[in-house]
Amino acid sequence: MSAHIRPDLDAIPAYVAGRSHPGAVKLASNETTFPPLPSVAKAIAEAAETVNRYPDNAAIELRTALADFNGVGLENVTVGCGSVALCQELVQITCLAPADEVLFAWRSFEAYPIVTQVGGAKAVTVPLDSEFTHDLDALAAAITPNTRLVFVCNPNNPTGTARTEAEITRFLDAVPANVLVVLDEAYYEYLRLPAGEHPNGIEIGRNRPNVVVLRTFSKAYGLAGLRVGYAVGAPDVITALMKVHIPFSVNKVAQAAAIASLEARHELLERTDAVIAERDRMRTALLDAGYTVPPSQTNFIWLPLGDRSLEYGEASAEAGVLVRPYGADGVRITAGDPHENDQFLAFATAPATVARFLN
Repeated sequence: MSAHIRPDLDAIPAYVAGRSHPGAVKLASNETTFPPLPSVAKAIAEAAETVNRYPDNAAIELRTALADFNGVGLENVTVGCGSVALCQELVQITCLAPADEVLFAWRSFEAYPIVTQVGGAKAVTVPLDSEFTHDLDALAAAITPNTRLVFVCNPNNPTGTARTEAEITRFLDAVPANVLVVLDEAYYEYLRLPAGEHPNGIEIGRNRPNVVVLRTFSKAYGLAGLRVGYAVGAPDVITALMKVHIPFSVNKVAQAAAIASLEARHELLERTDAVIAERDRMRTALLDAGYTVPPSQTNFIWLPLGDRSLEYGEASAEAGVLVRPYGADGVRITAGDPHENDQFLAFATAPATVARFLN
């Protein structure tokens, strides 16, 4: 006889990471291609010498550094094993009954429906608008008395689009005060909207107790392999998150690397300019070839190829470049090093590819 396992898990898809293959260019996972800075690598090496000891479960040093960096109190910050772990913990602290609803746009971050189902809650989705952006009015209208949590991925993964400060603020004004809104800003460091439009979730949510902001060290800070994310919110939300936090899940090396990265943030964040330049170069070349490419505020671009998406991903892989197809919606391509991007563009803009997928 087999052990009893929750039968509803059969309906939960496993999270699918971007593919890897020896020798192939990997533009499927939104990683930065830059290695850690020497100062960060030194902190990692020093921390590795002490891994016989448990890490600080409360991550006081890292949380203090994050509080200072973001201009908030220690009680307003907690950390997780990547921001995706915090997503699941947010479902755990808000949802208890199967009728409790978690609301989010679709397509958006692939983990949202998974963490919702793992938490035993009901996922409610709202389609993106015609510009592949969150339809915030429709999202607000979809809130019911059973809604407990709303995820707003801004900029959105996988489409790269972003809403402005005024649009986010207007949406939050329409949300009942007892519904927790998560502003997932994993790609915040790549945002380049004009002054006055640039949405900073931490500032927007500073006086809104029902808003929590997620950010990560996996993208612009280049620590994807160490898994450190953080949440900024009201003290009662942070306290609840710390209660469901898996003990010691942000390890000692990860904490040391995150602290060193914050200390070197100016140098690290300068790197985003080079990534953005490559992203924009790729977008221009694809537009010129006839593709539809929404404006991106991230380190990737989106091709809404519909039911040709999987076929396109396979064709790109055959050309030596791994990209990320999303069902029958589109394909996401990370901005990598120039030579990697050139290899993708050679495939994407080749007359045979254009004729096959755009005509």
